[in-house]
Amino acid sequence: MNFGVAFAPLVSPQILWAAVGITAVLALVLFVARSRGAAIRALALALVVLALANPSLTREDRQPLSSVAVVVVDKSPSQNFGDRTQQTAAARAAVVEQLHKIPGLETRVIEAGQADGENDGTRLFTALNSALADVPPDRIAGVVMITDGRVHDVPANVSALGFNAPVQALITGHENERDRRVALIAAPRFGIVGQSQTITYRVEDQGASETSAQVTVRRDGNVLQTQTVPVGVPQSVDIPIPHEGQNIVEIEAAPLPGGELTTVNNRAVVSIDGVRDKLRVLLVSGEPNPGERTWRNLLKSDPSVDLVHFTILRPPEKQDGTPINELSLIAFPTRELFQQKINQFQLIIFDRYARQGVLPMIYFDNIAQYVRDGGAVLVDAGPDYAGQFSIWHTPLDSILPAEPSGEVTEQPFHPQLTKLGRRHPVTRGLEGSDSDPPHWSQWFRVVDSASTTGTTIMKGADNQPLLVLARQDQGRVALLLSDQMWLWARGFQGGGPQLDLLRRLSHWLMKEPDLEEEALRLKVSGHNLVVQRQTMGDSVSDVTLTSPSGAARVLKLDRVQAGLWQSTVAADELGLWRATDGKLTALVNMGPANPLEFAQVTSTTKVLAPIAKATGGSSRRLDDGGGLHVPRIVAVRSGDTYAGRDWIGLKMSDASVVRGIGVLPVFTGLLGLLLLLGTLAGTWAREGR
Repeated sequence: MNFGVAFAPLVSPQILWAAVGITAVLALVLFVARSRGAAIRALALALVVLALANPSLTREDRQPLSSVAVVVVDKSPSQNFGDRTQQTAAARAAVVEQLHKIPGLETRVIEAGQADGENDGTRLFTALNSALADVPPDRIAGVVMITDGRVHDVPANVSALGFNAPVQALITGHENERDRRVALIAAPRFGIVGQSQTITYRVEDQGASETSAQVTVRRDGNVLQTQTVPVGVPQSVDIPIPHEGQNIVEIEAAPLPGGELTTVNNRAVVSIDGVRDKLRVLLVSGEPNPGERTWRNLLKSDPSVDLVHFTILRPPEKQDGTPINELSLIAFPTRELFQQKINQFQLIIFDRYARQGVLPMIYFDNIAQYVRDGGAVLVDAGPDYAGQFSIWHTPLDSILPAEPSGEVTEQPFHPQLTKLGRRHPVTRGLEGSDSDPPHWSQWFRVVDSASTTGTTIMKGADNQPLLVLARQDQGRVALLLSDQMWLWARGFQGGGPQLDLLRRLSHWLMKEPDLEEEALRLKVSGHNLVVQRQTMGDSVSDVTLTSPSGAARVLKLDRVQAGLWQSTVAADELGLWRATDGKLTALVNMGPANPLEFAQVTSTTKVLAPIAKATGGSSRRLDDGGGLHVPRIVAVRSGDTYAGRDWIGLKMSDASVVRGIGVLPVFTGLLGLLLLLGTLAGTWAREGR
């Protein structure tokens, strides 16, 4: 309970101060003149002026507020190394027990630093600020942090803390811990497919005296090289980029002889996104036809495609007597395209092409060899494929997946997916394919096949093969046995998914990883990992999923649609995850490629020492070699030092809250009247004596 005096003048401050001045002058004159009753007259004048000031007696009822202490428990992945988890649990129990015994102290315990795939590093002070958001700074008694000391958001100075109270750090782990890590110095994020990228790294040892280490470099799980490198010296390695999308490179150093704290950071991971400089596509149209524009529009709409398009308007057998110098046609550079520069194209498309004497047989042999060496050919066939001038009757017959019967079926039909087509990534899930008949327009012509050797994924009239895919050695071939795709592009009967189909088809031919028939994939979805198995088979094997720390689990995949099986699991660790079904392997990195959490894992008191010392606290080990020791916790009312040899302190505050206020005006009512009348009566009495 606090008492005080408050003033609420009845007149303006100027009048009040004038009255004070006049009263002081009159009192001075009375005392100088030694007038009778000078003292009581001065008192009467003073009371009149005081009445104008209108004083009041106040009383405040205050309730003390408790101080708040926060215990921050580090739950980051590095706390799982060695016996740190046990040390943390024992220290937490001992600290909380002591804090509960201090009267007037509120204890808050928070856990921070858990791996979530979003925040890189151990961020204890960020969690601390959130926990103290509703606490006034003058009520904060201090912070006790139980951690291994590897904290990545330590404030630069005391003012950035936002409160004036000690920070006490209790460090888990032990002195002289040994560890080896691979530190990345320079690593590219992107690379051109077909070229190499250089990664620079260094092997670093802590608490060890080794001079060399064996390093293994892998790409997508396959070993590229193994060599012995000196410790502490930067090294460079060139990594070829063979495909688009993620190329995951691992640089792994052998463990320290005699053991080390953990081998998690012995491996550095670099994810290089492979991009193609330009996809060079050669489109050869045997004659002008409605489907020619469909192919051209598709390929020209893709900025990553460099299209070379030739339409044969005047074959050699067409002679009408027009002088050559009057023709405005460009000669077909057959030798340059099909002999000198054929390997510069990623895809060759023959649109309604028939043997017209333009390409000699040797060039068809070059095309067949180009496919076997890794190239891709797509044939959009029309009636020409069934005739005597069909390109089947060339060396291309060794790579084309369907032999023409010589007949062409001309009747309305809806292109439909085969059983394999519903599983194949090129046609799986095409818009409109779920209904029967499919929700797209009809076609009217299909080239009949005598036999097929590839995978038929679409069928036409009378179940004739319509779209056939095949692999030939290292290359790929696609054969579309109808020239009616343009009906979808023109919107006939509502059209169809020609853009999606043709885009997937061309990407499959150019070996886009997402369109592989047999594939195992790992994807990150929020805080979860999605394991996907793409297959053309009826079932899939169980998948073994291995975490960055080496823990393995077996997953059973569920069928989500034809040809696609999937399972989702929670990802509770940062780093590189692996999945394998015995035949295929998939890799994905959860969170940052090389988390700060694992960059340095040896425990230390040095990181938190500056901020702890600046606040009057301390940073000390729980185990200094003689076993676990939790210091005494002492409540301190005032001072600059809150730590000693075997104790740590908390700053107790004097904060309180007002519960009630009482106000008694002195010159209001009977009391004021009695005071004024009493002094006046005293003055008269003194004058009459």
